[in-house]
Amino acid sequence: LKVTEEKFVLDTLAGCTEYKSILDVVVNAFYVQEGRYCPISERNLYIVICYLATFQLEEIGLQHFSRIVQSLDTAKMQQFLRFFFNDLYLNTWIKDEWSHFYDSVYVKENWIDPLLRWQPKVQQLIEKLTDKLSNRTTTVKTLRVTQPKEFNLTVPKPRAIPPPTPAPLPVLPKRQPVPPSIYKPPKERKQLEEIKIKNIQKAKDLLLEANTNQFRCATIKPEKREGTILTGREIDPFLPQYLEVVWETVLTQYFEELTIDNIPIKLNTAAILREGALYQRKLEEELKRIENLQQGAGDPSEFLEWQKQMRGKDLEEQLAEVECRRLQGKLNYEEAVLAHQNVIQENKKKAGLLRGEKAELMNLYAEKRLQEQKEMKELVEQVMEGHKNVKQVKAKIQEYKQQIVQQVCEESEELLRQALEEKEEKNRKRYELIQQIRAIESATSIRHKFVDLTETGGHGLFGEMSIVELRERLALLREAQKAAEEEKRDQIIHEKQAKEQLILDKLDQISQFRAELGRAAALKQEEKKKSQSGERSMKDERILNLQKKIVEKTMERKKQAGLL
Repeated sequence: LKVTEEKFVLDTLAGCTEYKSILDVVVNAFYVQEGRYCPISERNLYIVICYLATFQLEEIGLQHFSRIVQSLDTAKMQQFLRFFFNDLYLNTWIKDEWSHFYDSVYVKENWIDPLLRWQPKVQQLIEKLTDKLSNRTTTVKTLRVTQPKEFNLTVPKPRAIPPPTPAPLPVLPKRQPVPPSIYKPPKERKQLEEIKIKNIQKAKDLLLEANTNQFRCATIKPEKREGTILTGREIDPFLPQYLEVVWETVLTQYFEELTIDNIPIKLNTAAILREGALYQRKLEEELKRIENLQQGAGDPSEFLEWQKQMRGKDLEEQLAEVECRRLQGKLNYEEAVLAHQNVIQENKKKAGLLRGEKAELMNLYAEKRLQEQKEMKELVEQVMEGHKNVKQVKAKIQEYKQQIVQQVCEESEELLRQALEEKEEKNRKRYELIQQIRAIESATSIRHKFVDLTETGGHGLFGEMSIVELRERLALLREAQKAAEEEKRDQIIHEKQAKEQLILDKLDQISQFRAELGRAAALKQEEKKKSQSGERSMKDERILNLQKKIVEKTMERKKQAGLL
């Protein structure tokens, strides 16, 4: 820089550093109010302009200041100068903030008043910048598009295809056909599924009975006021025993059906051990119960039987109530269907009236459309007569252009065919030359090297041995490993035999228990049939009345549906 320019730059830098506190007040306020979208990297630019306008405007003059401002970005300078030379801002908060650092009288006389004097001229500069922004035409720069170039890669040489050597085709042995029984499911599985479904249904019924009667102790029945052993106000202490009896009944029925049907069931080891543990626990409980009876304890079986009968009666009453509710719901459904059918009939009548009105409107609309189409057709015919000559001229020009295009296509095809023939001839000669070079390269000399397997490699390593010694050591290691495997196999066989013997014992015990349970279940079933043969089933009068009403409503609905 020149001496004068260097002095100006140094003075500006020193002034910005000295008055940094008051310059930051203006620049920070600008970023908060007007320059929210200005980058923070231009902060020093605004500090320098603020310093020149406040302290150097008298010295450098307005013309020099205008050149500095116009050399920068027009929009940014116009926005900052309009903010800084605002009369309201200079007289209010800028003056107050600067008075925190310097005396208020000094600030007003030396800084604020000169700025207010220069404000009209600076306002003209701001207007020039505004006009420049409004009249500026945006020039769209056309970006240079990068043109990709192909890589100059070496083309790999095509490998020679060796002549195929005829090899004998392997003949596969004829396989035996798959037996048809593979695709048929066994009969035992179907029978087991049927028994399983029956037992699940019975268990669900018993579980429903147990759940419905679980909290009967909290309800008061009118027929069980007094005179019974267990009233509604007492707590039922025998519910666990009752559930156990229910579970035993399910198991007894299950094993009874298994015993009667004689279906073989294949059990795994876990099932055998689990069932054996169950029977062992039942045996211990039965022995304990017998010991308690011998010692004088009471037998709650009669009470449990009476309790079971009472709960059965309660369950029948609840089932009758449920049946009444179900029939009442069915009756409501029939009535709703009848009401819906009546609504459909009314809607059909209304729809018939609407269809008649719609047909009349459609006829009027069709007549109007036919009249419009007729007028439009006449107008089109008039226009087509005027365009007929123009179409003939266009057709002649089109035929002439097609002849020119056909000639050009024939010439281009002939040139392309000649170029392809030349390219194919060049490739054929190149391929023959490559085949000759590869044939010369493939004729390599055969080298033989004799190796003595009894000698060591001579590398000077610890434990170095020949291949023969290595093979002998490997053979000894294989023999030792084989002996260890035989010993382990014998141990596994002994353990397996002991486990199989244990499972056989458990199976014998399970078969005995099943036989006893089957006999007990058969006896109990016979007793139950005898006791139920003398009873007669009576339906509730409410159920009969509801069923009669449902039949009447169903007949009326079917009759109404036939009319519809």
